[in-house]
Amino acid sequence: MSLQGIPRGETVASYETYPEAQRAVDKLAAAEFPVKKVTIIGNGLTSVERITGKLSYGRAAASGAVSGAWLGLFFGLLLILINPTADMVFMGAAILIGAAFGMVFTMFNYAINRKRRDFSSIAQIVASSYAVMVEPDLANKARNVLGVEPPAAL
Repeated sequence: MSLQGIPRGETVASYETYPEAQRAVDKLAAAEFPVKKVTIIGNGLTSVERITGKLSYGRAAASGAVSGAWLGLFFGLLLILINPTADMVFMGAAILIGAAFGMVFTMFNYAINRKRRDFSSIAQIVASSYAVMVEPDLANKARNVLGVEPPAAL
């Protein structure tokens, strides 16, 4: 199967959830099936945006401070790795500076975009079903391993 474009092959099984499709591929792998020839395809894709809350200057400041603190921690650790004589004061300073910059930049961004979007959300793409597809010459072998009946001929 090519890594470019929509894969071609034969659907050997369909599942409602991605973990079920993963378990089917795991079962094929355990049976020494050539899993490089297996593809999981999500069908019926839908964009879902879950609203997580209303934004405010306080929430923007808090989330920016946390993100900035993590970045500061990363740079503080790098500083200690590069210069082993640096002590924990540098790490603390890096965390505080990162938190301050994160807070300022996030509040600035919120102030600019406030009129367009006044809530926070998480977006994801969800499929209504997942098909396990294999190359046509391996379809019967895959169905046998998965215990799936072949489709009825028309």
